[in-house]
Amino acid sequence: MSKPSSRSTAARRNAEALLGNAQKREAGLRLERERENEAIALKTARLRELRLAKEADDKAAADKAAEDKAARSAAGPRAPRASKPRRSRQT
Repeated sequence: MSKPSSRSTAARRNAEALLGNAQKREAGLRLERERENEAIALKTARLRELRLAKEADDKAAADKAAEDKAARSAAGPRAPRASKPRRSRQT
């Protein structure tokens, strides 16, 4: 076979260099996308933990309020409050 010409080898080297650069760029973008997805997953997990903790606190507060209300109603009826005397309108 014949030896490839310098023109075709130069074109081949140029094409391979362009392909290598494109592959590096794609690998960099893929790595960046993976990092972003990981950061989003961590943020989502943190927010989920905070939401669950808040819901647990809210439930505990609601349970305590219900217990307090039940204790007050079990204590018996309240004494009637004294009503304020009505003031007449002055014209």
